[in-house]
Amino acid sequence: MEKLRHIALSVSDPEAAAQFFEQAFGMTRAGRAMRGWYMTDGVMNVALLNFGAEPVPGYEKFKDVRGVIHFGMWVDNLEEAGKRVTAAGGKYLTGRKETDPNVFYEVKYSTPDGIVFDMTESGWKGAVKEVAPAAETLPEQG
Repeated sequence: MEKLRHIALSVSDPEAAAQFFEQAFGMTRAGRAMRGWYMTDGVMNVALLNFGAEPVPGYEKFKDVRGVIHFGMWVDNLEEAGKRVTAAGGKYLTGRKETDPNVFYEVKYSTPDGIVFDMTESGWKGAVKEVAPAAETLPEQG
């Protein structure tokens, strides 16, 4: 089953942003990203990225984009998930599945509204696909 496990933020200073996420939310660094840092809360991966002068995928017409740039879905089968996305009106943008199991990869799509998202079968550093839900508790009856 597909799971939301990744959010990417475009930031001006990945080091300062990482320190903020550590101090404000208790997140830890899962590793270096090509353009910054991967942070984790033990379940989700948050990428803090500085694209510099290069275009941000999905935002090529804009300069100096900051904020949420995409989210990521960890899927069981990339090909099947891609078919469902396009059948639902989504659009393939870029990327391909890697065959090396040690490589993290993302295939980019967009929703019918143009919101960019990634899909992968390999996950993200610091993210965990399967998480046991908390037991439901009912409020005490007084």
